[in-house]
Amino acid sequence: MLTLPETADRLGVVVTRVHDLLGAKKLIAHVIDGRRHIPEALFKEGEATTGKFVPGVLTLLADGGYSDEEILRFLFTEDETLPGRPVDALHGQLAREVLRRAQAMAL
Repeated sequence: MLTLPETADRLGVVVTRVHDLLGAKKLIAHVIDGRRHIPEALFKEGEATTGKFVPGVLTLLADGGYSDEEILRFLFTEDETLPGRPVDALHGQLAREVLRRAQAMAL
């Protein structure tokens, strides 16, 4: 989990831009002890960006009425049909399948 300042450093932006990304549902945060943290798994390993499908999935589910908690549960729950967690699949060949499932869930 990354703090908002750590996320800003990782993205190479100011922390207010991270707030903007959270507000636009391009990033999602988990609250720990009253402070928001960004799951590091949203970022491509060894890179300073999220995968290109991450913001789309977050926006789709948020627009479909899912809470941040429900979105995080979906992304981080093991799914043997993928296999693995949807958040991990977003960085690989199964990203479009996760996007398709998010679209179906949001209807």
